[in-house]
Amino acid sequence: MPESAVTKDAIQRPVGTREGRRAGIMPQSSHPASTTEEDLRHKECISPEDVMNLNAITKDYLCSADANIYDIDFIRFKIRDMETGMTLFEVQKPPGYDVKHPGELGLDSDAGRFVRYHFTPSFLKLRSVGATVEFTVGDKPLTHFRMIERHFFRDRELKCFDFEFGFCIPNSKNSVEHIYEFPELPPDLIKEMIAHPHETRSDSFYFVDNKLIMHNKADYSYDEPEELINP
Repeated sequence: MPESAVTKDAIQRPVGTREGRRAGIMPQSSHPASTTEEDLRHKECISPEDVMNLNAITKDYLCSADANIYDIDFIRFKIRDMETGMTLFEVQKPPGYDVKHPGELGLDSDAGRFVRYHFTPSFLKLRSVGATVEFTVGDKPLTHFRMIERHFFRDRELKCFDFEFGFCIPNSKNSVEHIYEFPELPPDLIKEMIAHPHETRSDSFYFVDNKLIMHNKADYSYDEPEELINP
């Protein structure tokens, strides 16, 4: 899921609503070819196939923040239950807040690339969730803009999503909703995930023309009291 962070002026251009090409699949017990994180650090260009062949959550980022040469900036993110329409999570960057060079403000260069989500246990029972993301694009067009997101609990892969954003014109503001179809998890696994917050983690890899240009990370807890979310 996208980072939480910052706005800039742009031309309004909604991309529309797109459903991911692969929604909530349960991967096989092993991938056809296994790749290590260390293997990828020696590559000049990391492809979608490379990250699909990783057999664990990454320990660090596979590209620097400077790899985002397209100035893609996520400015709003909302998660909703597709069955009820209820908003489960929403974050938006405040107007005028723009950190293109975090080092100049004394911030870590990876500031904004990690998100910690807090959900209730009932979130794990949802079957379909809509994730709306708004983002702006810099002076270069985006062709074949794609996200691969992999979720793990400890060393077990839970689900993998593969979404296409489509083509985005330069200096545009875009909005797209991806549909996450969640697999049914075994009751004993759900109990473990609730009992061990932040051990459920995800890697979100973003590609333009099959080259990794952004990498965000997140972790999740599912132990929030039900009445504290959307009272």
